[in-house]
Amino acid sequence: MTTETATDVFEEHRPVLMGVAYRMLGRVADAEDVVQEAWLRWSGADRSDVREPRGYLVRITTRLAIDRLRHVQSRNEAYVGPWLPEPYVTDYVDTVPDTAERAVLADSVSLAVLVVLESLSPLERAVFVLREAFGYPFAEIAATLDRSESAVRQLAGRARKHVDERRPRYEVDPAERRDLTERFLAAAVEGDLEGLMSLLAPDVRLVGDSGGLSKAPLRIIESADKVGRFVYGAAKKGGITDPSFRLLEVNGGIALLALSGDKPDSIFQLDVVDGQIQCIYIIRNPEKLTSLIAD
Repeated sequence: MTTETATDVFEEHRPVLMGVAYRMLGRVADAEDVVQEAWLRWSGADRSDVREPRGYLVRITTRLAIDRLRHVQSRNEAYVGPWLPEPYVTDYVDTVPDTAERAVLADSVSLAVLVVLESLSPLERAVFVLREAFGYPFAEIAATLDRSESAVRQLAGRARKHVDERRPRYEVDPAERRDLTERFLAAAVEGDLEGLMSLLAPDVRLVGDSGGLSKAPLRIIESADKVGRFVYGAAKKGGITDPSFRLLEVNGGIALLALSGDKPDSIFQLDVVDGQIQCIYIIRNPEKLTSLIAD
């Protein structure tokens, strides 16, 4: 296999490798580092006996991601305020066009699911990602992790039970979510408190992630009254120089990017149930917004 061919093969599978690494780590920069390390190992390896490059590359990427995850989990223990994944632009979620399969991938990369995955062990998370998001058979996952198939099945069962118990049951209706996002923006910009309140579920939650590096709530805010008044007050005070807004797809769903001049200031994403906003995610940690550069 020539160097050029090796590059072509790797680039063909890069979207899948990035999808695996990001779901494992919840951080774009860390996922990119892992994929780059996978490339270095691939380009320097003896590939003469490699019959299935995708499986070989996913195995390398998964093992590197497990090692990286063990490091970043200890780093998160000192995180200031609620933690949310770094927003990941997913226009065509991992280049999968089929609607049903795309929906599965979108769900596995959602902010709500990734927050739950943070509480899994690295091995449980790897099994969940490979099995639930990418449909790998247990035998192949066992080979990837160098574990027995029975051990992998046990890990999968524990991970699935944990995620099912903790994952919020949000509807995934792209048109409805987009409509509510646009109405939420209009009400906030116009200072329409009544309009804001009409969009919120009674038990709505607002989760803000600043990492202590910008202004955002250091605790989760709950109830329509508290969340509505917080959003109303924050919009009224402003704080963004020369604000503008863009809609884009991150983590498998429509989101609102707030710009200060031409620099990303924050990401807002809504989870929706029965036509009402059930959760508002706000990411304002500037270190998590560096990949969201305005065109």
